[in-house]
Amino acid sequence: MPTHLTTRPEYSLLIDRCDTWMLDCDGVLWHSDQLIEGVAEEILRKRGACYGRIRILFVTNNASKSRKSYQAKFDTLGVEASVDDIYGSTHASAVYLKLPKDKKVYVIGMAAIEEELREEGISFIGGTVSVICGLDPSVNYTKLSKAFQYLTRNPGCRFLITNEDSTFPTVNGLLPAAGAISIPLRFALEKDPISIGKPAKTMLECIQAKVKFDPEPTIMIGDRLNTDILFGQTGGLATLLVLTSAFSNSTISPCNESYVL
Repeated sequence: MPTHLTTRPEYSLLIDRCDTWMLDCDGVLWHSDQLIEGVAEEILRKRGACYGRIRILFVTNNASKSRKSYQAKFDTLGVEASVDDIYGSTHASAVYLKLPKDKKVYVIGMAAIEEELREEGISFIGGTVSVICGLDPSVNYTKLSKAFQYLTRNPGCRFLITNEDSTFPTVNGLLPAAGAISIPLRFALEKDPISIGKPAKTMLECIQAKVKFDPEPTIMIGDRLNTDILFGQTGGLATLLVLTSAFSNSTISPCNESYVL
């Protein structure tokens, strides 16, 4: 059974136990552009003075922003974070591809994916070797048809998605996410894509390539059981489920998260 944290001494014990914290962003730190009040905010604002020994990494499936865009958002909200602290599914997808410059990727998604591909020196528009699907508020039949044709007409063309999230939280409730956007292609192709973001190990491998940490005193903090918590469990990390968006106490009894807040 998970431990429910309800008192300040319980929070302090957890802080003493863990020296690397991986935090999801949407639904954990903020809803849209509104910072969530509470423990996460306190740790982020005071980590320099009160929790100097703690290393905090931000691990997000949100494919609407690049790492540089996320850093700008952190600055706007008054939270200290460098680009090297931020690991998103867009960045992990670009790192995963590692394509020669003469190979191209077709993107269903927002400008953030293209920005991260550009940073890695990867060309995009015509999907000769890969199609990657992320959150795309402007998705339409033409985009899906082009992706389908690239995948069916080019032998070996890979089908990737930034993440499997079905929804994402906003101040006005849940909205469809990248996993939902990919459903028409899955149905038409009769196959599932390679998923890059949480809970896939690809995301953890991307972090481990840049940051050295011991899984034992590392904790993953999130608000989704099927992405954040499963990601932590798969990587051998402690996990903390925060009841800020997708779940409530009545829905978590069968799960194996370490802590609940």
